[in-house]
Amino acid sequence: MELTALLCSATQRLAEAGCSSPAPDAAALLGHAVGCDPAEVHRRALLGHAVDADGPEVAALEDGVARRAAREPLQHVLGYAWFAGARLTVGPGVFVPRPETELLVERAGEILASRGEGRVQVELVDLCTGSGAVVLGVAAAVERRRQAGERLPELVLRAVEIDHRAAEYAERNIESTGMTVDLRVSDARVEFADREGQVDLVVSNPPYVPDGAVPDDPEVADHDPERALYGGSPDGLAVPLQLARHAATLLRPGGWLLMEHDDTQGESLPRLLGELGYVDVVDHRDLAGRPRFVEGRWPGR
Repeated sequence: MELTALLCSATQRLAEAGCSSPAPDAAALLGHAVGCDPAEVHRRALLGHAVDADGPEVAALEDGVARRAAREPLQHVLGYAWFAGARLTVGPGVFVPRPETELLVERAGEILASRGEGRVQVELVDLCTGSGAVVLGVAAAVERRRQAGERLPELVLRAVEIDHRAAEYAERNIESTGMTVDLRVSDARVEFADREGQVDLVVSNPPYVPDGAVPDDPEVADHDPERALYGGSPDGLAVPLQLARHAATLLRPGGWLLMEHDDTQGESLPRLLGELGYVDVVDHRDLAGRPRFVEGRWPGR
């Protein structure tokens, strides 16, 4: 069967199932089946390439399309997600990292670079690390700056995840990068007491969905772990505020907190951080113009 026909058929089935991006998903699934990336799939399709209709590639595509049409996340079907240029292993039991979080990662790299002058080390803590996407993404962002010629200190990486299953994905992803991360399986609201007053930057993509605000997409509502979604209160801010209080105990004077939030919390969370004592609080929007993450500096007492 020609790849073009397979692409068209898969795209139509995914569109009929209500998938939001049927054509890119179909290309990713076909690429996964034939062993190449989506760009190469399109190139081969344009050249008229084909596969055996009874071969393993068509069977693998059929399985993938059926799972995706049932609204299983594409990343679960593939077994991985791309985040900040890295391929991360994901699957059932761990939150799938979102592209909009990459803006927080880039900002974290900027902050760490600015704090590195005259320092031998700077220290980062990731609260609620999930798959390890944020801590590894920040480390990669700092490394890109270093390769571009910036003189930066050594980056000490620490992360915590309460869920054992999610932490297994983080451990796997950390091992695949070869980076050294102090990964702990514990409650992010209390862990790293041994680092009190020593941390330059705390990052967090915490549970923040307001209780009762069930996401519309089945991929999220039925597959992302509830523990990674809901913020523990009607406004979704109970867990984020507990983490912000804890972060204040970890930060050096002048250290920074970066925290992702729901797009309904773009005014309330920055205000509450100010009430906790953070200064220079700024909220950032994502590429769609929605409030996405907040930063604040801890002045010390």
